[in-house]
Amino acid sequence: MKLYGSPNSPYARKLRVLIKEKNLPVEFVIEDPWPEDSPIISRNPFSKVPVLEVGPDNYLFESIFIAHYLDNLDGKPLQPNDAEGYWHAQWWQALGNGMIDSVIGRVLETRRPPDKQWPEKMAREEKRVLRAIDVGERAFRENRFIVGGAFTMADLVMGVALQYVDFRYPHDWRAPHPELARWHAGITSRKSFEETLPPGFVKPT
Repeated sequence: MKLYGSPNSPYARKLRVLIKEKNLPVEFVIEDPWPEDSPIISRNPFSKVPVLEVGPDNYLFESIFIAHYLDNLDGKPLQPNDAEGYWHAQWWQALGNGMIDSVIGRVLETRRPPDKQWPEKMAREEKRVLRAIDVGERAFRENRFIVGGAFTMADLVMGVALQYVDFRYPHDWRAPHPELARWHAGITSRKSFEETLPPGFVKPT
């Protein structure tokens, strides 16, 4: 299998962390979806990455769907076994994915020409991120892992999301959110996170 994506993409990074956690035989191939002649267009009608090649002319797109596929390949998904824990983990994944979407929205706005930027749009996305972190801090009830006593997709998605905040919207979210900060320091020290950091990422001190 091959995973096409960008080393800076948080959507691709979720999958790269998952691949390393599960030691899956997937090759990561850097591909730019923006050129009109990009091969991604024939693999994903939306011309977006990540895209997972699972066989000849057989491609999966959208990171949440790809993650679900990869996570279930070995029959041992990184999800709690009980129904309550499963949906609790899904809630955290929704929070993390929403956070990533808002940071991306802010990034895209900052890349527009200065006279075309919409400050209200950036402010709205920033508020969404801050509210999400606040909600996460209030909801955090565990110690080493978010749900139960094992690493799950909830830890993976939230870990990537908060590290993407550090990368693209750096600000001191840790001081007012000590529980998330403590948990995040432990999760992102895992080898899967260390080996998939985006180029140029500087860890907060």
